[in-house]
Amino acid sequence: MNGAAWGLLAAFGVVAATDWWAVRRGSKRLEYLCKPGCMAFLVALALVLDGVAGGARAALVAALVLSTAGDVFLMLPGRQPGTPGPNLFVLGLGSFLLAHVAYVVAFVAAGTEGAGLAAGAIAAVVIVATLGVRVVGATRRGDEPELAAPVAAYVVVIAAMVATAIGTTDPRAITGAALFAASDSLIAWERFIRTQPWAPLAIIVTYHLAQALLATSFAGSAG
Repeated sequence: MNGAAWGLLAAFGVVAATDWWAVRRGSKRLEYLCKPGCMAFLVALALVLDGVAGGARAALVAALVLSTAGDVFLMLPGRQPGTPGPNLFVLGLGSFLLAHVAYVVAFVAAGTEGAGLAAGAIAAVVIVATLGVRVVGATRRGDEPELAAPVAAYVVVIAAMVATAIGTTDPRAITGAALFAASDSLIAWERFIRTQPWAPLAIIVTYHLAQALLATSFAGSAG
């Protein structure tokens, strides 16, 4: 990576760490500033990365912008089940679903390998058959059964993102995709199954590490 990219990655790290502290302390005002703020540095990083293949850069930028929108929707207080008003969780879910589609496009544009895609397909099936089935089932039985179909669609799309990340055979992309899936799994578990006191911090740390690894994995993808 070039100097500008390293500088932006460092800035992202500082703001992300501040966001982790805000989540740990329960400082919503600081979290509202830092959560989208750190993603802005990753968007800028995506614009200056060296050697990004073909249309991968545009798709990467789209993925990061959509992720930032999803961050905003998910961190703001939304309506509770059975009450009127916009369901910001659904808007956040939709934003991240589109972000994963953009990541799939970016990975394909950057280049994938047959053996990697085969391994990725196996991983995708495991994700859908284990976590997906459990979360969708819990959603149907919960207070928001209308979310079961959107959640099922999201599970399929993030599984496809993980599969194509594995298809690149790049360790950064694979690790980033795995961390993203872990972060989203914790979110789903918190909302639909059982809350844990340590989960909010674990969710944000794994999410930020995932986004940084995914973004930087495209450096030099043009070969």
